Amino acid sequence: MCSAAIPSIRPLDHLAETGDDDAAALVLRSEALSYQELRSRLSRLAGWLAAMVPERGARIATWAAKGELTCLMPLAAARAGLVHVPVNPLLKHAQVRHILEDSGSVMLIGTPARLATLQEGDVPDHCAVLGEDEAVAAAMGQPATLGASDADPDSLAAILYTSGSTGRPKGVMLSHANMWLGAQSVATYLGLSADDRTLAVLPLSFDYGQNQLLSTWYASGCVVPLDYLVPRDVMKAIDKHAITTLAAVPPLWVQLTELEWPRKVAGNLRRLTNSGGALTPDLVRKLRGLFPSARLFAMYGLTEAFRSTFLEPTLIDTHPTSIGKEIPHAEILVINDVGQIAADNEEGELVHCGPLVAHGYWQDAERTAERYKPAPSVSRYGGMAVWSGDRVRRDGDGLLYFVGRRDAMIKSAGNRISPQELEDAALATGLVAEAVALGIPDERLGHAIHLVVRARADAADPQQELPKKLMQDLPNFMQPKVIHWRDAMPISPNGKLDRTGLYAELAA
Repeated sequence: MCSAAIPSIRPLDHLAETGDDDAAALVLRSEALSYQELRSRLSRLAGWLAAMVPERGARIATWAAKGELTCLMPLAAARAGLVHVPVNPLLKHAQVRHILEDSGSVMLIGTPARLATLQEGDVPDHCAVLGEDEAVAAAMGQPATLGASDADPDSLAAILYTSGSTGRPKGVMLSHANMWLGAQSVATYLGLSADDRTLAVLPLSFDYGQNQLLSTWYASGCVVPLDYLVPRDVMKAIDKHAITTLAAVPPLWVQLTELEWPRKVAGNLRRLTNSGGALTPDLVRKLRGLFPSARLFAMYGLTEAFRSTFLEPTLIDTHPTSIGKEIPHAEILVINDVGQIAADNEEGELVHCGPLVAHGYWQDAERTAERYKPAPSVSRYGGMAVWSGDRVRRDGDGLLYFVGRRDAMIKSAGNRISPQELEDAALATGLVAEAVALGIPDERLGHAIHLVVRARADAADPQQELPKKLMQDLPNFMQPKVIHWRDAMPISPNGKLDRTGLYAELAA
């Protein structure tokens, strides 16, 4: 039993009940739905799902681009007593096969073009397959409806699969309470309101992406989902739909800062929110210059506990590298190497406690035990905590700073080197727009440092100048053995720089 107060929690599908009937809730390609229309379609989709899959707790997978199905399914599955398994539309058939098998999904609803890529054996015998248009038409064309549920807030609502940077993807189990409190927490500290319009550009299979929907609906606002092809599509959508809120990850921010933004369009934005990687001081300056009227929120999170920290926007100019303080409903402790609360500016492991902590990995007790452990005795919540493996430090003002992942540290010639420190040094030269530092196995060094970079368009002779700058700024043991220049950096399905893919390529 935790000792900290937790606010009242409602079943996840009640998020559709927040807005006024005539207020805009969801803008699709062909139509806009009011909250009354959203509730009507949700009740029909939930009724159809319950009729098709009467077994409570069964898993339903979706594999489709952003649209009516993918936006309604998190609430509809929850209302029907089912567990939603969103599959990133960028994944390939082998990854989809693993997710279907691992989750035990009994139904897969997807875009026909994606379903056509599945090969023999990819879909388990017990899993039915339907096209998304077929499913939506069937749901909207039949009378069965379900009203708001009375589900147990601790019951399972979704399984979100991580990108699988180490081993096969793991399914993180999220309850109604996890997702409800996550929506409430984010809506609160972002200050979302009923007149906000959120452009949902991140994948809805991603915890940060799914929260774009849930936190906006919690605040009775409107969501505009967008699958963009090029960054300019994002700028056009902000203009067309008078967007006030934009969430993105650093690779997209970099691309957006390379566009020429009309002042009127940039002025629509009230808030920018970042997660999935650190903002650099240079990127902060660019975003603040392009969007001076927008509040810029730097955030840190992990799927296993949804979100952990945010930096108050008034501090972003003076503390651009900080990940801030704990968000509402989270308790963040820094535990040093002897198991004690770390002193100010002492490095330690970030431990996340509280009701946002997920319920572990689906059918994987071994890996659950590695990450989910009892909270430190000083925790005000108690219970299970996520021991992140991320190394952080807390300064005298209580602000947290990310140091690096314990398992990502480069160990070269007896030295422990933070990839982020190398990347920050490369970006600070002003010669490169993006950078990834990796430790590649080396018989002599243990790990040899490889730096993969994309040059800035305005950089003068970057391939000659970067090694010189790094020699001036970094000690000898931190110098890259090889610098790889790329015209474009690979992006993972979650929109982050694809470190796993780069490592596999360079280590081959």
